[in-house]
Amino acid sequence: MKPEVLGPIREVFRAASGEMRADSVQKRTITAENIYQEANVPNRTRIHQILDQLVLPGSGILQMDHVQQLAELVASGRSCLILMEHYSNFDIPCLYYLLERAGQQQIADAIVSIAGMKLTEESEFVNAFAEAYTRVVIYPSRSLQQHQDSAQMSEEVVRSREINMAATRHMIRLKHEGKIILLFPSGTRYRPGQPDTKRGVKEVDSYLKLFDHAVMIGIAGNILRLNPSGDMSMDLAARDVITLNVTAPFECDSLRDPARAETPHGVDPKQHVADVVMERLEAVHDEAVAERERIVAVLNG
Repeated sequence: MKPEVLGPIREVFRAASGEMRADSVQKRTITAENIYQEANVPNRTRIHQILDQLVLPGSGILQMDHVQQLAELVASGRSCLILMEHYSNFDIPCLYYLLERAGQQQIADAIVSIAGMKLTEESEFVNAFAEAYTRVVIYPSRSLQQHQDSAQMSEEVVRSREINMAATRHMIRLKHEGKIILLFPSGTRYRPGQPDTKRGVKEVDSYLKLFDHAVMIGIAGNILRLNPSGDMSMDLAARDVITLNVTAPFECDSLRDPARAETPHGVDPKQHVADVVMERLEAVHDEAVAERERIVAVLNG
């Protein structure tokens, strides 16, 4: 059973994406007033119908008991975080989809993702897919660095502060309401040959400070491959076996405190924490890859 690349997502699923754009409800410009966005459930249903055609038999979540342990911690009043690898714009859909297939709809519904505003503002097509899942939208530091004009930079700094302060307030409220916050520590999708895209952003340190417990999720397999053009609506849909590897829940301080204490001289402690997170995620990823290879070998006979 081998992965099969079908073509650009907007072309392969033209009818479904057209329906999703027609039913899109979120405003395309992010402000401090609309950073919290509830899931567009009809569009999520359409995405999962697409995933029915892309996610191959044998796909699933390893260590489902770890997911259930996280849910028990949330139920007991502890604030919980998911630290997940990021390879495609279908990483979150795959997590929800596989949780639902495993009978864990309640856990899926508790997840709120931290999302960069590019998913909302770049294109109508991408926004229609992104809004299918509940999210808190932030202004990523990487986006701010792209502005060269000094006057524009000053305006964007003010805007980024307003958006991110509002996002933090909402996130704190949500964690106390029993929601599980999902964060991509790399802040962007990994691009082969560009190792910087797999380096953690230093803001990860602040998230670990704010939460009690976390799990890490490593990903093997990919049903939405990056298009070299950079146009996310032209990312390549593929049929593949998806394996998600979930660690046991751990106390956030048990990772953050030693990492900060062991920061090499001259290195930003926040960045060192992010680097440690990504090192551990890489090990979780390797375990996912090994298990996926075993599953595929069995399926291939």
